[in-house]
Amino acid sequence: MEYTKERQEVAYFMRRLYERRLTTCSGGNISLLVDGDIILITPSGLDKGRIEAEQIGIISLSGENLTPSLKPSIETEMHIRVYQSRPDVRAVVHAHPVVCSSFAASEKEINTSLIAESRAVLGKPAIAQYAFMGSPELAAIVARAVAGANTVLLTNHGVLSIGQTLLQAFDRIEVLEAAATITLITHLLGGKRELTGAQLSELEPREEHSLEINEELVQLITQAVLNNLKA
Repeated sequence: MEYTKERQEVAYFMRRLYERRLTTCSGGNISLLVDGDIILITPSGLDKGRIEAEQIGIISLSGENLTPSLKPSIETEMHIRVYQSRPDVRAVVHAHPVVCSSFAASEKEINTSLIAESRAVLGKPAIAQYAFMGSPELAAIVARAVAGANTVLLTNHGVLSIGQTLLQAFDRIEVLEAAATITLITHLLGGKRELTGAQLSELEPREEHSLEINEELVQLITQAVLNNLKA
């Protein structure tokens, strides 16, 4: 149960998060869900800028610490609740990027309607009301918020993103910080120009409809063709 390759990826993205100045050396956490019920997560009390694979904790989806030598992240319960709320999710990134966190500490919203990439990648971020960090209350609030969004601003705290891969979750954090910066700069410049309703509609994800095959109908058609060939 070492998950060496997967733990290397979690450690890599945690270092990358720090190098991109999206969190502090002691802040933020990243997790990856593997085998359906095992969570690989960055622990507490370690330098996130130098973290290595062997320092990535392993816990069960029920919360059991399978690496007792490592202190679990204080936000472990939040990660567990997110995975339980969104069965399609395989990665969670929680960080404290400066501009996003500034919006999380204000009554202003990050505008993802200014740049096409922001809307396409993020949609509209959700807002989770304040609860003490690491608390069951915060975990429950965030779990409800991600039910309808892929990025969440945690009021007076930071941000969280989810994805089907670590790269997707990381990308959403990075794009969200860019969107927050663009929102601030366009406000300072004045005369902002948002995408129109029609342009935003073009960016909405399209539902793919699969062709449902009626096996009984196929058999009837096949039999009719065979009968016709025999005639």
